Amino acid sequence: MNKITRIKTGNRMSQIVIHNDTIYLAGQVGNPGDGVTEQTKTCLEKVEALLNEAGSDKTRILQSTIWLDNMADFGKMNEVWDAWITPGTSPARACGEAKLASTEYKVEVIVVAALK
Repeated sequence: MNKITRIKTGNRMSQIVIHNDTIYLAGQVGNPGDGVTEQTKTCLEKVEALLNEAGSDKTRILQSTIWLDNMADFGKMNEVWDAWITPGTSPARACGEAKLASTEYKVEVIVVAALK
């Protein structure tokens, strides 16, 4: 039987879901009101902490989806991403513009990763 593990589960969602050897993270956002650079840093810190808790790390990310509230911030977000991602381990990635849960959010990062 394929076991599903849910970590940090609430009524609406789990922060981490593990199925077989794959980790699915809920979308991570930064601190409301911060600029896109700081919010991106916060998102990626949260992603890294959740992956560690799940038994993996950022070098095992398979796919990432990034939502920006304004594509004009694409360059600023990429500066943070490029400094954070380990060279040679870049995942498949998509980035688009969307209305986020609050107008104070500038970026949301969603990740699928492999267990170690």
